[in-house]
Amino acid sequence: MKEILVIGGSSGIGKAVVEKLLANREVVHATYNENPVNEVNYHYLDVTSDEYNLDFVPNELHGLVYCPGSINLKPFHRIKPEEFVADLQLQTIGAIKVIQKLLQNLKAGKGSIVLFSTVAVQQGFNFHSQVAVSKGAIEGLTRSLAAEFAPTIRVNCIAPSLTDTPLAGKLLSSDQKRDANAERHPLKRIGTSMDIANAVAYLLSDDSSWVTGQILKIDGGMSSIKA
Repeated sequence: MKEILVIGGSSGIGKAVVEKLLANREVVHATYNENPVNEVNYHYLDVTSDEYNLDFVPNELHGLVYCPGSINLKPFHRIKPEEFVADLQLQTIGAIKVIQKLLQNLKAGKGSIVLFSTVAVQQGFNFHSQVAVSKGAIEGLTRSLAAEFAPTIRVNCIAPSLTDTPLAGKLLSSDQKRDANAERHPLKRIGTSMDIANAVAYLLSDDSSWVTGQILKIDGGMSSIKA
């Protein structure tokens, strides 16, 4: 059994990842912020805080999954610079701080790190500049850390398309919106949290032991197929 930490494991993709890993009989430690969880291995964590501890994490950590994210879609001219900074703090700087705090644990466990980007980084969509800035930084971080940490720690990133989670609720708030978004994908459906959790489980497992520095596109074909 592997010891795995899921940051942001109480909702959406993070919750599905926890469920998948528990089904695989891994030992899962998880954090929450806005969605309290009373289970023993869940701990409160605000990744934007300047001070927090991760003392509950075992000395040997075999996997780290960083899930906190946001979807803020606006025309570029309406986005304030501080809004870009807030997304960077949550999605990029937050991941950096957690990895730095747990680097020795991950080295001891020869761990695998999984981060998250978005299909919008490589494709380019209207009104996605805010999310693409922070997630584009995550893709660069993934490749840089994979090079620096090899061969001890593997680092990979998943770039999903729109996934049916509470975070995407405003984009999927009616049958019309759901149908329109499903139609945009070559596979003609919206992704589920478990679609992404299955990929995370693979990247944490020994089955992916020769995989590092990759941006894995789990997006219903959107990034590579013209519908």
